[in-house]
Amino acid sequence: MIEAQPSRTALRVALRRAAHQLHDAPPLVFTDPLAVPILGTAYKQELARTPAAERRPFSAALRAFMVARARLAEDALAAAHDRHNVRQYLVLGAGLDTFAYRNPFPDVQVFEVDHPATQAWKREMLTAASIPIPATVRHVPVDFEHHSLRDELLATGFNPEIPTMTAWLGVVPYLTLEAFRATISLLGTFAPGSSLVFDYSLPREALPPREQLMLDSMAQRVSQSGEPFRLFFMPDALHQELADAHLRVVEDLDSTAITARLFANRTDGLLLRGKGGHICHAAVA
Repeated sequence: MIEAQPSRTALRVALRRAAHQLHDAPPLVFTDPLAVPILGTAYKQELARTPAAERRPFSAALRAFMVARARLAEDALAAAHDRHNVRQYLVLGAGLDTFAYRNPFPDVQVFEVDHPATQAWKREMLTAASIPIPATVRHVPVDFEHHSLRDELLATGFNPEIPTMTAWLGVVPYLTLEAFRATISLLGTFAPGSSLVFDYSLPREALPPREQLMLDSMAQRVSQSGEPFRLFFMPDALHQELADAHLRVVEDLDSTAITARLFANRTDGLLLRGKGGHICHAAVA
């Protein structure tokens, strides 16, 4: 991202989550009652212009992937809360994610990590929308070029000795391999019962020609906003990276598996297209 400016990618993700609440047919894949309010009035017209799925199928497919990963992360937290006594939720690259402000688990402490500029912008958006900040959330501003994630987490009361669920959504493709490895190495040291949900993309050469063109178009747009794509994985290589960090794969869902779980029998045109995106759930080994 551009220094001292909030993430444009975070805004685009928030707009798509909000559009899902307004424009897609029930049942929603991901219900977020704060997705529209947090955007205030500044983006009301843009949300109103969001095309229906049948008119812009590839735009709708991107929206589908974003709401699917949010749903799967929160489902994983709910399951881990019951099965593994998880009481910490770590949101890496939080953007305008609203879970902390509608958290149904009063015993779960949420730690939102993001670049200081993006986090300051988010707090302004929360204030403008009159969304209160509960005591169960901690904001952890981290500039990864200058700060240690572990040190900044510990400074805000994070406890790596208790089970933690981590959501790391829409971040991995923008990282260097070094930054990715540093992060999973830290996550692999968390207490037994800890896990994470994140998404990643297959490399261009693994995609069919039409999907390569779609990736090229998207890559150009995000690069122009100062947030270029950098990191792609084939599943086997990714799984080895996780194993090296003492993390085991619980499930690695491709578009076919995600569709079967979340989009089966939909008739509104909201569905995934292409094979490039995966959502992975991994646990401390």
